[in-house]
Amino acid sequence: MNEYVQLLTPRLAQYDFIGHNFVILFIPFLPQVCYFWKMCLRRYSRCLISRLESLHLEKRQLCSAATHNGKPSQPSPPPIQVALTESAGRGVFATRRIGAGDLIHTAKPIITHPTLSTLNSVCYFCLRKITSSSQHFQHHNARFCSEVCKDNAKAFYDVERRADWSVFNDYCRSQGLKYPLLVKRLACMIISGAESADCIDILQPASLSPELILAMEEGFVMLRSAFKKAGIDDEQMKFLNKQWYTNVLAQIRINAFRIELAGGLYEDLLSSAAASIESEIAVGNAIYMLPSFYNHDCDPNAHIMWIDNADARLMALRDVEEGEELRICYIDASMARDARQAILTQGFGFQCNCLRCSSGD
Repeated sequence: MNEYVQLLTPRLAQYDFIGHNFVILFIPFLPQVCYFWKMCLRRYSRCLISRLESLHLEKRQLCSAATHNGKPSQPSPPPIQVALTESAGRGVFATRRIGAGDLIHTAKPIITHPTLSTLNSVCYFCLRKITSSSQHFQHHNARFCSEVCKDNAKAFYDVERRADWSVFNDYCRSQGLKYPLLVKRLACMIISGAESADCIDILQPASLSPELILAMEEGFVMLRSAFKKAGIDDEQMKFLNKQWYTNVLAQIRINAFRIELAGGLYEDLLSSAAASIESEIAVGNAIYMLPSFYNHDCDPNAHIMWIDNADARLMALRDVEEGEELRICYIDASMARDARQAILTQGFGFQCNCLRCSSGD
Protein backbone atom coordinates (compact mmCIF):
# COMPACT_ATOMS: atom_id res chain seq x y z
CA MET A 1 0.00 0.00 0.00
CA ASN A 2 2.95 2.38 0.53
CA GLU A 3 3.41 2.74 -3.22
CA TYR A 4 0.14 4.61 -3.43
CA VAL A 5 0.52 6.92 -0.44
CA GLN A 6 2.19 9.60 -2.49
CA LEU A 7 -0.78 9.67 -4.86
CA LEU A 8 -3.31 10.40 -2.16
CA THR A 9 -4.15 13.82 -0.77
CA PRO A 10 -5.90 14.78 2.47
CA ARG A 11 -9.07 15.50 0.49
CA LEU A 12 -9.34 11.82 -0.43
CA ALA A 13 -10.30 11.02 3.15
CA GLN A 14 -13.82 12.24 2.34
CA TYR A 15 -14.53 8.78 0.88
CA ASP A 16 -16.94 10.19 -1.69
CA PHE A 17 -15.83 8.60 -4.92
CA ILE A 18 -17.96 6.20 -6.91
CA GLY A 19 -16.94 2.62 -6.25
CA HIS A 20 -17.08 -0.31 -8.61
CA ASN A 21 -17.04 -4.05 -8.93
CA PHE A 22 -16.95 -5.89 -12.21
CA VAL A 23 -14.95 -4.84 -15.22
CA ILE A 24 -14.64 -6.25 -18.72
CA LEU A 25 -11.56 -8.37 -19.43
CA PHE A 26 -9.87 -8.27 -22.81
CA ILE A 27 -6.76 -10.04 -23.94
CA PRO A 28 -3.86 -8.60 -25.97
CA PHE A 29 -4.97 -10.58 -28.99
CA LEU A 30 -2.76 -11.06 -31.99
CA PRO A 31 -4.08 -9.34 -35.14
CA GLN A 32 -4.57 -12.57 -37.08
CA VAL A 33 -7.14 -13.91 -34.64
CA CYS A 34 -9.06 -10.68 -34.04
CA TYR A 35 -11.92 -11.68 -36.34
CA PHE A 36 -12.45 -14.96 -34.48
CA TRP A 37 -12.53 -13.14 -31.18
CA LYS A 38 -15.00 -10.59 -32.47
CA MET A 39 -17.37 -13.38 -33.43
CA CYS A 40 -16.94 -15.35 -30.21
CA LEU A 41 -16.99 -12.51 -27.74
CA ARG A 42 -19.94 -10.45 -29.02
CA ARG A 43 -21.38 -10.38 -25.53
CA TYR A 44 -18.54 -8.09 -24.44
CA SER A 45 -18.37 -4.34 -24.80
CA ARG A 46 -18.58 -3.20 -28.40
CA CYS A 47 -16.34 -0.25 -27.59
CA LEU A 48 -13.59 -2.68 -26.55
CA ILE A 49 -14.17 -5.07 -29.44
CA SER A 50 -13.60 -2.27 -31.95
CA ARG A 51 -10.13 -1.70 -30.57
CA LEU A 52 -8.81 -5.27 -30.47
CA GLU A 53 -6.60 -4.67 -33.49
CA SER A 54 -4.59 -2.08 -31.57
CA LEU A 55 -4.34 -4.02 -28.32
CA HIS A 56 -1.77 -6.47 -29.67
CA LEU A 57 0.72 -3.75 -28.74
CA GLU A 58 0.23 -4.84 -25.12
CA LYS A 59 1.93 -8.16 -25.73
CA ARG A 60 5.15 -6.46 -26.68
CA GLN A 61 5.04 -4.24 -23.58
CA LEU A 62 3.98 -6.91 -21.09
CA CYS A 63 6.30 -9.68 -22.23
CA SER A 64 9.57 -7.76 -22.67
CA ALA A 65 11.64 -6.09 -19.95
CA ALA A 66 12.63 -2.50 -20.50
CA THR A 67 16.39 -2.29 -21.05
CA HIS A 68 18.89 0.43 -21.83
CA ASN A 69 22.41 -0.41 -23.06
CA GLY A 70 21.84 -4.00 -21.95
CA LYS A 71 20.90 -3.02 -18.40
CA PRO A 72 17.39 -3.04 -16.90
CA SER A 73 16.01 0.47 -16.68
CA GLN A 74 14.56 1.92 -13.51
CA PRO A 75 10.74 1.84 -13.53
CA SER A 76 9.23 5.30 -13.89
CA PRO A 77 6.29 6.47 -11.75
CA PRO A 78 2.83 5.75 -13.19
CA PRO A 79 1.63 8.64 -15.42
CA ILE A 80 -1.39 9.24 -13.21
CA GLN A 81 -2.62 11.07 -10.14
CA VAL A 82 -5.67 10.71 -7.93
CA ALA A 83 -7.77 13.85 -7.63
CA LEU A 84 -11.34 14.96 -7.10
CA THR A 85 -13.71 15.03 -10.08
CA GLU A 86 -16.56 17.49 -10.54
CA SER A 87 -19.34 14.95 -10.06
CA ALA A 88 -18.03 11.48 -9.19
CA GLY A 89 -15.79 12.12 -6.20
CA ARG A 90 -12.28 10.75 -6.57
CA GLY A 91 -10.89 9.76 -9.92
CA VAL A 92 -7.67 8.91 -11.73
CA PHE A 93 -6.17 11.45 -14.16
CA ALA A 94 -3.35 11.28 -16.69
CA THR A 95 -0.30 13.39 -15.85
CA ARG A 96 1.01 13.13 -19.42
CA ARG A 97 -0.17 11.87 -22.76
CA ILE A 98 -0.76 8.09 -22.80
CA GLY A 99 -0.87 6.23 -26.11
CA ALA A 100 -3.43 3.62 -27.14
CA GLY A 101 -2.31 0.19 -25.93
CA ASP A 102 0.12 1.60 -23.36
CA LEU A 103 0.46 -0.01 -19.96
CA ILE A 104 -0.65 2.65 -17.48
CA HIS A 105 0.38 0.84 -14.31
CA THR A 106 0.21 -2.51 -12.53
CA ALA A 107 -1.30 -3.28 -9.15
CA LYS A 108 -1.05 -6.13 -6.67
CA PRO A 109 -4.21 -7.08 -4.76
CA ILE A 110 -4.73 -6.41 -1.08
CA ILE A 111 -7.03 -9.43 -0.71
CA THR A 112 -7.78 -12.35 -3.03
CA HIS A 113 -9.91 -15.47 -2.81
CA PRO A 114 -10.65 -18.20 -5.36
CA THR A 115 -14.20 -18.99 -6.34
CA LEU A 116 -15.50 -22.08 -4.57
CA SER A 117 -15.53 -23.94 -7.89
CA THR A 118 -11.81 -23.28 -8.49
CA LEU A 119 -10.44 -24.05 -5.02
CA ASN A 120 -8.51 -27.07 -6.34
CA SER A 121 -7.51 -25.64 -9.70
CA VAL A 122 -5.92 -22.26 -8.91
CA CYS A 123 -3.25 -20.99 -6.55
CA TYR A 124 -4.81 -20.19 -3.19
CA PHE A 125 -2.84 -16.94 -3.05
CA CYS A 126 -2.32 -15.44 -6.53
CA LEU A 127 -5.13 -17.29 -8.39
CA ARG A 128 -2.80 -18.63 -11.08
CA LYS A 129 -4.29 -21.70 -12.77
CA ILE A 130 -2.83 -25.04 -11.71
CA THR A 131 -3.12 -27.94 -14.13
CA SER A 132 -2.45 -31.62 -13.60
CA SER A 133 0.88 -31.25 -15.39
CA SER A 134 2.03 -28.03 -13.71
CA GLN A 135 4.24 -27.97 -10.66
CA HIS A 136 2.44 -26.97 -7.48
CA PHE A 137 3.00 -26.95 -3.74
CA GLN A 138 0.48 -28.46 -1.36
CA HIS A 139 0.05 -27.03 2.12
CA HIS A 140 -2.62 -28.92 4.02
CA ASN A 141 -5.80 -28.43 1.94
CA ALA A 142 -4.55 -25.52 -0.17
CA ARG A 143 -2.57 -25.58 -3.41
CA PHE A 144 0.00 -22.95 -4.34
CA CYS A 145 1.76 -22.34 -7.64
CA SER A 146 5.13 -21.62 -6.01
CA GLU A 147 7.03 -21.54 -2.76
CA VAL A 148 6.80 -17.74 -2.90
CA CYS A 149 3.00 -17.82 -2.90
CA LYS A 150 2.97 -20.42 -0.15
CA ASP A 151 5.23 -18.23 1.98
CA ASN A 152 3.17 -15.10 1.24
CA ALA A 153 -0.02 -16.91 2.26
CA LYS A 154 1.46 -18.33 5.45
CA ALA A 155 0.26 -15.55 7.74
CA PHE A 156 -3.45 -15.79 6.92
CA TYR A 157 -3.49 -19.48 6.01
CA ASP A 158 -2.04 -20.66 9.31
CA VAL A 159 -5.04 -18.99 10.95
CA GLU A 160 -7.55 -20.09 8.33
CA ARG A 161 -6.64 -23.78 8.35
CA ARG A 162 -7.32 -24.02 12.09
CA ALA A 163 -11.06 -23.63 11.48
CA ASP A 164 -13.64 -25.83 9.77
CA TRP A 165 -15.11 -23.74 6.96
CA SER A 166 -17.43 -26.37 5.49
CA VAL A 167 -20.61 -24.80 6.92
CA PHE A 168 -19.52 -21.29 5.92
CA ASN A 169 -18.59 -22.42 2.40
CA ASP A 170 -21.86 -24.33 2.00
CA TYR A 171 -23.75 -21.21 3.05
CA CYS A 172 -21.91 -19.10 0.45
CA ARG A 173 -22.38 -21.76 -2.22
CA SER A 174 -26.11 -22.23 -1.59
CA GLN A 175 -26.74 -18.48 -1.53
CA GLY A 176 -24.50 -17.73 -4.50
CA LEU A 177 -22.29 -15.46 -2.37
CA LYS A 178 -18.63 -14.66 -3.04
CA TYR A 179 -17.82 -11.51 -1.06
CA PRO A 180 -18.09 -13.14 2.41
CA LEU A 181 -15.12 -15.27 1.34
CA LEU A 182 -13.04 -12.12 0.96
CA VAL A 183 -14.21 -10.94 4.39
CA LYS A 184 -13.17 -14.28 5.86
CA ARG A 185 -9.69 -13.98 4.36
CA LEU A 186 -9.32 -10.39 5.54
CA ALA A 187 -10.34 -11.45 9.05
CA CYS A 188 -7.67 -14.17 8.99
CA MET A 189 -5.09 -11.61 7.85
CA ILE A 190 -6.05 -9.28 10.70
CA ILE A 191 -5.97 -12.05 13.33
CA SER A 192 -2.53 -13.11 12.08
CA GLY A 193 -1.25 -9.53 12.29
CA ALA A 194 -0.62 -9.27 8.55
CA GLU A 195 -3.16 -6.44 8.14
CA SER A 196 -4.98 -3.91 10.30
CA ALA A 197 -8.75 -3.88 10.79
CA ASP A 198 -9.01 -0.54 8.96
CA CYS A 199 -6.79 -1.41 5.98
CA ILE A 200 -9.54 -0.87 3.37
CA ASP A 201 -11.31 2.04 5.08
CA ILE A 202 -10.13 4.40 2.35
CA LEU A 203 -12.29 2.56 -0.19
CA GLN A 204 -15.76 3.82 -0.96
CA PRO A 205 -18.37 2.61 1.57
CA ALA A 206 -21.75 1.46 0.34
CA SER A 207 -25.12 2.48 1.67
CA LEU A 208 -26.95 -0.58 2.95
CA SER A 209 -30.64 -1.00 3.59
CA PRO A 210 -31.80 -2.47 6.92
CA GLU A 211 -33.00 -5.54 5.01
CA LEU A 212 -29.57 -6.13 3.48
CA ILE A 213 -27.84 -5.68 6.83
CA LEU A 214 -30.19 -8.24 8.35
CA ALA A 215 -29.43 -10.68 5.52
CA MET A 216 -25.70 -10.35 6.26
CA GLU A 217 -26.14 -11.40 9.88
CA GLU A 218 -26.19 -15.14 9.15
CA GLY A 219 -22.76 -14.99 7.49
CA PHE A 220 -21.35 -12.97 10.36
CA VAL A 221 -22.58 -15.50 12.95
CA MET A 222 -21.07 -18.38 10.95
CA LEU A 223 -17.75 -16.59 10.54
CA ARG A 224 -17.38 -15.77 14.20
CA SER A 225 -18.53 -19.25 15.23
CA ALA A 226 -15.91 -20.91 13.01
CA PHE A 227 -13.14 -18.82 14.59
CA LYS A 228 -14.47 -19.50 18.07
CA LYS A 229 -14.49 -23.27 17.53
CA ALA A 230 -10.94 -23.01 16.18
CA GLY A 231 -9.74 -21.59 19.48
CA ILE A 232 -9.37 -17.95 18.39
CA ASP A 233 -9.91 -15.99 21.60
CA ASP A 234 -12.06 -12.88 22.07
CA GLU A 235 -9.05 -10.58 22.28
CA GLN A 236 -7.87 -11.66 18.84
CA MET A 237 -11.41 -11.20 17.51
CA LYS A 238 -12.20 -7.91 19.21
CA PHE A 239 -12.46 -6.18 15.82
CA LEU A 240 -14.88 -8.80 14.50
CA ASN A 241 -18.25 -7.37 15.46
CA LYS A 242 -21.36 -7.04 13.36
CA GLN A 243 -20.67 -3.42 12.45
CA TRP A 244 -17.16 -4.20 11.18
CA TYR A 245 -18.45 -7.19 9.21
CA THR A 246 -21.27 -5.31 7.49
CA ASN A 247 -19.11 -2.25 6.77
CA VAL A 248 -16.31 -4.31 5.23
CA LEU A 249 -18.71 -6.49 3.28
CA ALA A 250 -20.39 -3.36 1.91
CA GLN A 251 -17.04 -1.93 0.80
CA ILE A 252 -15.97 -5.20 -0.80
CA ARG A 253 -19.34 -5.52 -2.54
CA ILE A 254 -18.78 -2.41 -4.67
CA ASN A 255 -14.98 -2.47 -4.94
CA ALA A 256 -14.18 -6.11 -5.69
CA PHE A 257 -12.96 -7.17 -9.12
CA ARG A 258 -13.88 -10.49 -10.68
CA ILE A 259 -10.63 -12.04 -11.91
CA GLU A 260 -10.76 -13.56 -15.40
CA LEU A 261 -7.36 -14.73 -16.59
CA ALA A 262 -6.26 -14.24 -20.16
CA GLY A 263 -3.79 -17.11 -19.94
CA GLY A 264 -0.14 -16.88 -20.81
CA LEU A 265 0.04 -19.30 -23.73
CA TYR A 266 -1.04 -18.54 -27.29
CA GLU A 267 -2.41 -22.07 -27.76
CA ASP A 268 -4.76 -21.52 -24.83
CA LEU A 269 -6.52 -18.54 -26.43
CA LEU A 270 -8.96 -20.32 -28.72
CA SER A 271 -10.00 -22.92 -26.16
CA SER A 272 -10.44 -20.34 -23.39
CA ALA A 273 -12.48 -18.09 -25.69
CA ALA A 274 -14.83 -20.90 -26.63
CA ALA A 275 -15.24 -21.92 -22.99
CA SER A 276 -16.01 -18.38 -21.91
CA ILE A 277 -19.06 -18.22 -24.13
CA GLU A 278 -20.90 -20.93 -22.22
CA SER A 279 -19.42 -21.00 -18.74
CA GLU A 280 -18.19 -18.95 -15.82
CA ILE A 281 -14.54 -18.12 -16.45
CA ALA A 282 -13.78 -16.20 -13.26
CA VAL A 283 -11.10 -17.80 -11.08
CA GLY A 284 -11.70 -15.59 -8.06
CA ASN A 285 -12.22 -12.09 -6.71
CA ALA A 286 -9.81 -9.46 -5.43
CA ILE A 287 -9.60 -6.05 -3.81
CA TYR A 288 -7.10 -3.42 -4.97
CA MET A 289 -6.21 0.05 -3.80
CA LEU A 290 -5.42 2.27 -6.80
CA PRO A 291 -7.60 0.45 -9.38
CA SER A 292 -10.57 1.03 -7.06
CA PHE A 293 -10.26 4.78 -7.68
CA TYR A 294 -11.14 4.46 -11.39
CA ASN A 295 -14.62 5.73 -12.21
CA HIS A 296 -17.02 4.21 -14.71
CA ASP A 297 -17.81 5.12 -18.30
CA CYS A 298 -19.89 3.17 -20.82
CA ASP A 299 -17.32 4.19 -23.46
CA PRO A 300 -14.10 3.81 -21.45
CA ASN A 301 -10.62 4.96 -22.39
CA ALA A 302 -8.92 2.33 -20.20
CA HIS A 303 -9.47 -1.23 -19.06
CA ILE A 304 -8.09 -3.69 -16.54
CA MET A 305 -6.79 -7.13 -17.40
CA TRP A 306 -5.11 -10.14 -15.84
CA ILE A 307 -2.62 -12.28 -17.75
CA ASP A 308 -1.93 -15.32 -15.57
CA ASN A 309 -2.58 -14.31 -11.97
CA ALA A 310 -4.31 -11.65 -9.87
CA ASP A 311 -1.71 -8.96 -10.59
CA ALA A 312 -3.74 -6.31 -12.42
CA ARG A 313 -2.66 -4.35 -15.48
CA LEU A 314 -4.38 -1.10 -16.39
CA MET A 315 -4.19 -0.44 -20.13
CA ALA A 316 -5.13 2.51 -22.33
CA LEU A 317 -7.77 1.70 -24.95
CA ARG A 318 -7.17 4.88 -26.91
CA ASP A 319 -4.94 7.94 -26.78
CA VAL A 320 -5.41 9.83 -23.52
CA GLU A 321 -4.35 13.44 -23.18
CA GLU A 322 -2.66 15.01 -20.16
CA GLY A 323 -5.27 15.98 -17.54
CA GLU A 324 -7.93 13.65 -18.96
CA GLU A 325 -9.69 11.34 -16.52
CA LEU A 326 -9.06 7.64 -17.01
CA ARG A 327 -12.23 5.56 -16.80
CA ILE A 328 -13.02 1.87 -17.06
CA CYS A 329 -16.29 0.07 -17.72
CA TYR A 330 -17.80 -1.78 -14.76
CA ILE A 331 -20.32 -3.77 -16.80
CA ASP A 332 -21.01 -5.19 -20.26
CA ALA A 333 -21.32 -1.97 -22.25
CA SER A 334 -22.86 -3.74 -25.25
CA MET A 335 -26.21 -3.76 -23.42
CA ALA A 336 -28.91 -1.21 -24.21
CA ARG A 337 -28.91 2.06 -22.29
CA ASP A 338 -31.86 1.18 -20.04
CA ALA A 339 -30.29 -2.16 -19.06
CA ARG A 340 -26.97 -0.48 -18.27
CA GLN A 341 -28.67 2.18 -16.19
CA ALA A 342 -30.63 -0.42 -14.23
CA ILE A 343 -27.55 -2.49 -13.38
CA LEU A 344 -25.45 0.53 -12.41
CA THR A 345 -28.22 2.00 -10.26
CA GLN A 346 -29.12 -1.25 -8.50
CA GLY A 347 -25.64 -2.75 -8.27
CA PHE A 348 -23.42 0.29 -7.78
CA GLY A 349 -25.74 2.98 -6.46
CA PHE A 350 -25.32 5.67 -9.12
CA GLN A 351 -26.90 6.82 -12.36
CA CYS A 352 -24.47 6.97 -15.25
CA ASN A 353 -24.26 10.35 -16.99
CA CYS A 354 -21.47 9.54 -19.43
CA LEU A 355 -21.65 10.97 -22.96
CA ARG A 356 -22.94 7.72 -24.37
CA CYS A 357 -25.79 7.45 -21.87
CA SER A 358 -26.60 11.17 -22.14
CA SER A 359 -26.97 10.82 -25.91
CA GLY A 360 -29.39 7.90 -25.49
CA ASP A 361 -27.05 5.33 -27.02
